[in-house]
Parts: sequence; C-alpha cells; structure tokens
Amino acid sequence: MEAGYNPRTVEEVFRDFKGRRAGLIKALTTDVEEFYQQCDPDKENLCLYGFPSEQWEVNLPAEEVPPELPEPALGINFARDGMQENDWLSLVAVHGDAWLLSVAFYFGARFGFDKADRKRLFNMINDLPTVFEVVTGVAKKQHKEKSSVSNHSSNKPKSNSKSRTSETPGKFSKPQPKDEEEGLDDEEEEEDEDDEHGDTLCGACGDNYASDEFWICCDICEKWFHGKCVKITPARAEHIKHYKCPSCSNNKRPRP
Repeated sequence: MEAGYNPRTVEEVFRDFKGRRAGLIKALTTDVEEFYQQCDPDKENLCLYGFPSEQWEVNLPAEEVPPELPEPALGINFARDGMQENDWLSLVAVHGDAWLLSVAFYFGARFGFDKADRKRLFNMINDLPTVFEVVTGVAKKQHKEKSSVSNHSSNKPKSNSKSRTSETPGKFSKPQPKDEEEGLDDEEEEEDEDDEHGDTLCGACGDNYASDEFWICCDICEKWFHGKCVKITPARAEHIKHYKCPSCSNNKRPRP
C-alpha cells in the first residue's frame, strides 16, 4: 500500500507509528459512521489500514505473498452485524494495536535496531494510550478512579451537574489552579496539577491534555476532546447547551 516508504531511525519509526495510530483512532471515533458503512459483511475479507498521513482505509488485503509490510487483521467486516457495535469496535481496536506494534518492530528488525533502540522505541510507544484504551475510554476510567472529576475546575462553582466543566455545559477551555493552600508550596502544587491534567486524553486523537488548547466534553459519554479534533471552536461552544460527540451522535443509526 505504501511502496518505497521505509522509516529507518527510531524517531522516524515512532512518527510512522503515531500517524498510523491516529488514522485508526479517527476511523473508530470521529469517522465511525463512515467506517461502519464501509465494513459491509456481504463483501470479501476487509482490513482496516492506518497510514503515516493520519488517514485510514478499509480495503482488501495485499495480494503479494509475503506482503511488503505486516497485514492488519483480516475479515473485520464479517463480525460487524453479529456483535454489539461497541464490542465490535473494541475488537477492531485490539487488532489495530497488535498491527501497529508489528509494523513498528518490523521496521526495527529490518533496519537493525539494537537492544537499546528497540527499548527506546517501545518506551516511546508505551507512553501513548492504546487504540483500545482511546476507543473504549479505559484510560479515562482509570483516571477517574485516581482523582476527583472536580479537580479540573476546582475554583468554579459546583452547581453544574458536571463539575469538570466551566459555566457553559460541555465547554472546557483551561482548568484553573486552587487559590487555597493545602500543605503544598507553589512548586509542588504546580507539579501535582500538571500530573493531574496530563492524564486527560482526547477521545478522538488520544493525545494528552495541553493547557493552551481548547477542550470540550461530551455530555453523553463524558469523554474530553480537543476542539480542533471535533471541529468545535470556543465561540461555537458558547452556544451549545449540551454537546454530543460524533460517536454519541451516530449511536442511534438503524440496523439492517
């Protein structure tokens, strides 16, 4: 599918991994309606491909044997109508994670990465949540178990039913630190806040929280998203009473 594309350094392989991963996450979250429609069980064996350009494609497997790169799981479309949709998407996500690792370490083996390079590549990959964690919200659930959801807006009134949001339901632009001292000096408090917000993951791209970016929360699934990932601006968010992410907006599609 990508003849002639061969990343040769750890950094290049990691960029390749991130691009392919972003493509899979996009297919299984923001583009889930289109992805669902393309996985027709009446068609032949289909695979979900992610590309370094952060795009995705549902297509037949490569014809050459052996293929130039490891191939994704075959026949993901056959299980589409035989499972609950969330379970099916989770299954595709798990196989996507396995495929991403196989491609990354295929490049590592092909270009002779030594033990140190392989370890560094794995650590870089392991710092990112898996596709499965992003799609199912596992990472978000783990974060909620560690800290109170109200910590993201601790200086805001808590009359809103969703204490992590600001005054406008569904909107989240930048959390503010506490004004009160609780036994921590300024430096310790800042480090604790960074760790806390760093656990927040975008439900679309899976990247961590950044304080200088606009975020918005879905009022249905309570996942957080970069505004740019779901095409919502701060100005538009001001007029949204209850925000529904693309996945929640499409979860009532008719079944054949």
